[in-house]
Amino acid sequence: MLVKIYPDNPQPKEIERAAELLRQGGIVIYPTDTVYAIGCDALQVRAVEQICRIRGINPQRARFSVIGYDLSSLSQYVKIENTRFKLIKRNIPGPFTFILPVSASLPRLYKNRKTIGIRIPDNNIVREIVRTLGHPILSASLREDDDLTEYQTDPELIAEKYAGQADLIIDGGYGGLEPSTVIDCSGDQPEIVREGKGRLIG
Repeated sequence: MLVKIYPDNPQPKEIERAAELLRQGGIVIYPTDTVYAIGCDALQVRAVEQICRIRGINPQRARFSVIGYDLSSLSQYVKIENTRFKLIKRNIPGPFTFILPVSASLPRLYKNRKTIGIRIPDNNIVREIVRTLGHPILSASLREDDDLTEYQTDPELIAEKYAGQADLIIDGGYGGLEPSTVIDCSGDQPEIVREGKGRLIG
């Protein structure tokens, strides 16, 4: 199902529909401030495993990222030292993924990993969905196998490809081609491990 949602003023009815699908274990494709992504309720293990099947990744080895509405909504799931907190706060919402140590609040599926990525995108659609849901969504970029087209940008083409796999596909306009900048904050010093769209404010 393809639904148009306006990023500047997301329709509450459609936001609630997306959140309810996630509560029921559904899969949703949505825009971010970088590329289109596919996600589910991060606390529902079967839905997370379904995302891994769709993306062809091993859930035991996958580099998971979760999206929150703001930093406080993610604070119980990751460990954030004061210096890291200040760095992240200066750069959100924005096109960044921050890798942080996992806390004990995430389901068993995440327990074999020491870190997880967190995202707070500068995109009203996905942030309102997360806010309405009440906890994070697991998020994975929609990568293409084609070497020439790494990321799909057209919502209608995305709908054609993923119609049988996602319960809801949100048309929030054309997506970007550049992924987020990834910063590993789990060590002694923050380290940029992937240069992407964002330019980090130190």
